[in-house]
Amino acid sequence: MTIQEYFSFIVEEIHSTVIATVDDNGLPVTCAIDIMDFDENGLYFLTAKGKGFYSRLKKQNFIALTGMRGEDTLSCAAVSVRGKIREVGATRLPTLFQKNPYMNEIYPTVESMSALTVFQLYEGSGEWFDLSKKPIERAGFTFGGGKDNQEHYFVTDKCIGCKMCMNACPLGNIGFNTERRQVHKCDLCGGDPKCAKFCPTGAISYEDPEEGIDRKRAIADHFKDVFGEEAKA
Repeated sequence: MTIQEYFSFIVEEIHSTVIATVDDNGLPVTCAIDIMDFDENGLYFLTAKGKGFYSRLKKQNFIALTGMRGEDTLSCAAVSVRGKIREVGATRLPTLFQKNPYMNEIYPTVESMSALTVFQLYEGSGEWFDLSKKPIERAGFTFGGGKDNQEHYFVTDKCIGCKMCMNACPLGNIGFNTERRQVHKCDLCGGDPKCAKFCPTGAISYEDPEEGIDRKRAIADHFKDVFGEEAKA
């Protein structure tokens, strides 16, 4: 999925999320907040200036949010995002009200709307988790220059297709590519996964976030040198 597809899922499929901030004592506070719009620059939501939520947003300029869609656990798809936010003011309010007409019932007059302001989540990272698929689908993403802070394990060319890791995985989330005769890992476990322990050739390797970014940049640079164009995501 692309970043825009993740954003679209949050706005159009989930819509109502739980956003976490921190109070003056360093304790977490959560609020149910609708994510009302998105574009290539981020996600948008609104609040009233008189609320404690507004005060915490202004002090911290950082949030974490989670949203879920599904009738039960095994049909659930969830997205979590954390990142930097900024107040963009009331100029975007007409657009948000047009795209979310139920807001006209909550704030029916110009006077009632005057206390509202819009925030933009413009930089950060996120995680996609879909329990409705087998194997379980998990993916990470970044936007606006945000960094990927997740641990990653990836399968190298040392893989001989013995499938020992598939037998070792307690979640059954390692697949096998019949054309390449290699496994592909889910990244569902962090730290010290069993698949890496049982791999006889050491083909499953750890990659920290910074090294992962550097490796991807190196691959992109090599692609450009060889083919004379930018690598496409």
